[in-house]
Amino acid sequence: MAIPLVLIVVITAVDIHSPTDVHLGPFLVIAPALAASFAGPWLTALIGALTVAAQVFIAIFHGGLTTTNHLAQISALTVLSTLVVFFSLVRARRDRELIRVRSVADAAQRVLLRPPPRRIGPLRVAWLYLAAEDETRIGGDLFAVARASQAGTRVVIGDVRGKGLASIGEASVVLGAFREGAHRCATLLELAAALEGSVNRSLAETAETDEDAGEHFTTALVLDIPDQGPEAQMVNCGHPPPLLVHGRDVTVLHSPSPAPPLGVCEPPGPGHRTEPFSLETGDTLLLYTDGVVEARSPAGAFYPLAERVAAFPPSSPETLLRHIHRDLLTHIGRHPADDAVLLVIERIPAQHSHMPHITTHHPRR
Repeated sequence: MAIPLVLIVVITAVDIHSPTDVHLGPFLVIAPALAASFAGPWLTALIGALTVAAQVFIAIFHGGLTTTNHLAQISALTVLSTLVVFFSLVRARRDRELIRVRSVADAAQRVLLRPPPRRIGPLRVAWLYLAAEDETRIGGDLFAVARASQAGTRVVIGDVRGKGLASIGEASVVLGAFREGAHRCATLLELAAALEGSVNRSLAETAETDEDAGEHFTTALVLDIPDQGPEAQMVNCGHPPPLLVHGRDVTVLHSPSPAPPLGVCEPPGPGHRTEPFSLETGDTLLLYTDGVVEARSPAGAFYPLAERVAAFPPSSPETLLRHIHRDLLTHIGRHPADDAVLLVIERIPAQHSHMPHITTHHPRR
């Protein structure tokens, strides 16, 4: 606020001490224009009134208020200040509407995403969501963590075809089906079938109104992690394989028989099997979407997630996410062009110290 006030004082003082044929009063309009950029309409109106008063003060010292030139300057300054106040009022009203819309969108996205707790059963959980569209918390990528009816935790991470706000509806179908099925389904294959059925029903409802209905699908990775014992299971529906961090060893958990993405075919049948893997105490499981590994540098190189994770020192899930987040943004050098999710799950506690190397693991069939 000091800047427009100082401008009014300086312009007025210089104009009064200038020759009568020099008119600096019109520059006073700068003050309300500046005020409108950061102040509300009432404060802008006050600055506008002060500029008009300053022009009247100048006119008194330079020939009086009745001269044609001064009357024209005062009238013009009054009109311009009024217009600035009007546009400031319109902007303030739109800002209030935008705040309300953002608050509703923020609440809706929080309800849909429903971040998991930091601790669920014997697991520590941390997550990072990078939405491709500004002012959003969720896009086409999805994840959820829920307790199973047995003593265990079930996890889903997925990627809807497309990105941003347009794919939120399809993500909500998968998330809703998972949260219901995680408690109801006895086996992981039943849960995967429930997700497939929900996605197919949703696509059938939009097939007649959507021009590219046949192009909708969702890659997904569904996991079952029991509380007791290291043996866990996963069903991979066309999703990038997770990383298993054991100390400083990083293993890529490839699936030898992945199921098709959700929405492509019928629910998984006898030909689809769960893939077992071991998650021991102290191990960390890193789940992600293709927005992470397909992020390109300015030179066009993909982000080498496994190599970077192996280079990071052993740390908590939150610290590991911070390392990856900073490194990913440095790699791409800009805001992500696609939605990206990172989900870190650690079976506590953990204490390991080995030299890093990367292996590729194909679970037994």
